[in-house]
Amino acid sequence: MSGHTENSIFIDADIDTVWTITNDLTSWPDLFTEYASVDIIESNGNTFKFRLTMHPDENGTEWSWVSERTLDPANRQVRAYRIETGPFEYMHIHWTYTPEGSGTRMRWVQDFHMRPAAPLNDEQMTDRINTNTVREMAVIRAKVERAAAAARPALLAMAVPEQV
Repeated sequence: MSGHTENSIFIDADIDTVWTITNDLTSWPDLFTEYASVDIIESNGNTFKFRLTMHPDENGTEWSWVSERTLDPANRQVRAYRIETGPFEYMHIHWTYTPEGSGTRMRWVQDFHMRPAAPLNDEQMTDRINTNTVREMAVIRAKVERAAAAARPALLAMAVPEQV
């Protein structure tokens, strides 16, 4: 048995804005509610090795791990996996971005398997990831849409010649 989640959300912002904001690792502690810090360990082109640390959980535990994330800007995809797997046997993540109407569809797929001694099994972790992902995606949507709306007047001002 293994775990699999698939979640998506429509963001009313152009794909370049969504892509840029959601792939700026250094801003993740401001973008996500659950991340306390991101430390980039290594950067090689579009591949980043980084340590992600969560805010303490209800028991005061600060979960932290190292992941590797590779951006594919041409195809608007990201592939990532945990290097330090912790309670997971493995964790593979695939993000995709697709233009949809006036905005962008952001989709996250996670495939994983929990270790036998982990505090949660695959089914329990699937439920947890699905719950957290829906919450985080909604927060991200609001922040990206706010940033896109704030940028629109500046872009319009640049596009419209001044009236004399």
